[in-house]
Amino acid sequence: MNRDVTGLAGVRHKAYDTLGSTNAEALALARAGERGPLWITARTQTAGRGRRGSAWVSAPGNLFATLLLTEPSVPAVAPQLSFVAALALHDAVSEAAPQLAPSLAVKWPNDLLLGGRKLAGILIEGGSEGGFAVAIGFGVNCASHPDSTNHPATDLAANGAEVAPARMFAGLAPAMDRRLSQWRKGEGFAAIRADWLKRSANLGRDICVRLPDRELSGRLEGLDEAGRLLLRTANGVTAVTAGDVFGL
Repeated sequence: MNRDVTGLAGVRHKAYDTLGSTNAEALALARAGERGPLWITARTQTAGRGRRGSAWVSAPGNLFATLLLTEPSVPAVAPQLSFVAALALHDAVSEAAPQLAPSLAVKWPNDLLLGGRKLAGILIEGGSEGGFAVAIGFGVNCASHPDSTNHPATDLAANGAEVAPARMFAGLAPAMDRRLSQWRKGEGFAAIRADWLKRSANLGRDICVRLPDRELSGRLEGLDEAGRLLLRTANGVTAVTAGDVFGL
């Protein structure tokens, strides 16, 4: 069952009890002619997923939300939306649980950490049928977290913050609207990048970046103008477009 509810920050919202995936539903609606902007939330997901097709455990009590945007920018700069979304999520959690704000950090390319553990993830997917559409998916561990993950996870309740998914969403929607206004379809990325770096978990630290065919180790120096990670290795500075980051 789904229901149309009053939108937040001027954006329509479809709320579902159960979905396979909020991102998949958003892209299916886009293929059917939905132009957005539209928020889609679900109490539970039966086929939640993370980056590179990994499963996302979708237990009730956590937030599963996707924002569907059509033509948010030219396709070349759309990957910058991962930084926009990460900042909005950081803003929303900081507002909902201000006592935890000092322990929050963003991790390239798509995670929000709490005390060094993964609290939330972001998945951005695109489609081109009927126009360029982007689904920006958020998964926030409000009440529980999985135990067996590549990166140790946590949740808000385990850290003393009781935040219901609806309350988290009520903060996330306007935060995303503000950060999208700051970004201005890519024209404001310099400000987004600066704000993201201030909240970075690993800036100036030695990290390992796992690529599909190899691993790179070095010091995280920042982000370039396209949002690529800048890693200083023994051979100089390497710009990394995609990969999984681990601390050393």
